[in-house]
Amino acid sequence: MTNKSRLTVANAYAEFKDDLKLEWVTGTDGGDRLLSSERGAAKRPRLLGPLSFNSPNRIQVIGKAESRLFEHAEQLEPSRFEYSLEQSCELFIVTDNTKPPEPIINLAKKAKIPLFVTPLAYSELFRTLRYRLTQVLAESEIIHGVLMDVHGTGVLITGEASVGKSELALELISRTHILVADDAPEFRRIAPGTVEGRCPPLLQDFLEVRGLGVLNIARMYGDAHTRKRKILRFIINLKNVKTSDFENSLEHIVGERLGEPDAQRDVLGVSIPQRTIPVAPGRNLAVLVEAAVRDYILRSGGYNATRDLVDKQAQALTQT
Repeated sequence: MTNKSRLTVANAYAEFKDDLKLEWVTGTDGGDRLLSSERGAAKRPRLLGPLSFNSPNRIQVIGKAESRLFEHAEQLEPSRFEYSLEQSCELFIVTDNTKPPEPIINLAKKAKIPLFVTPLAYSELFRTLRYRLTQVLAESEIIHGVLMDVHGTGVLITGEASVGKSELALELISRTHILVADDAPEFRRIAPGTVEGRCPPLLQDFLEVRGLGVLNIARMYGDAHTRKRKILRFIINLKNVKTSDFENSLEHIVGERLGEPDAQRDVLGVSIPQRTIPVAPGRNLAVLVEAAVRDYILRSGGYNATRDLVDKQAQALTQT
């Protein structure tokens, strides 16, 4: 399921207040103002920029110099703005731990625009907020599965219902790997070729295992066994097969014994390597996943075990 993120001022405050040390000064009745505007590109203001009379920004940042400039009410006469402030600006942020000038507070109240303050320097606030907004407003997709950090690699475990994804995740956690999100990880493309997976806040630290119910992994194994987000690098797809046709199913899934595991899955326009692992009684899936991830890491570094073996066989034949 893919969707475009919608971000209100109230959502942004809840999302960023700790990282950016935000304090909401006035304009609380404007919390439903939408930062992720869907207006046409020609009419849409820029997302982030300094307070300006002729260039609208949905988030207008006010530093020390601007605060001194706007200390006098006549400097902020509505007639000086070449655009409708109420319809173009959704949020003011005053930086550098500066007390907002009274004219700014009055302007925010009159236009019903929320006003935040932060102790962060102008440049730091601008840089960090732009990065975080890019993450939050990126197109997102929810994929059913379990997102793990295995050997430092973001791995999504997928498969049909009841195939054993959560049980496998629990065994990987017991082997010191890290849970990111169970059941409904949310993915965002945060840069060209880069997809980040994160856990919905309500599901953070929880893993549901059939027969055991809901488990709090952070409390059971420690905070080091969970994390909030991870870049997606590799997908493991579990395929349930019957014991009687295991060999045939294995050949059908991965081809010839020396075949290349070159399957890819498109996630938000980015091709992610995927390997299918057949599930059958007696198979140690945790060991297989660890080996698959290690093999992926080696392949990413340019080493290919299949090619290495073929080359050594060819070299041995030429020497006989």
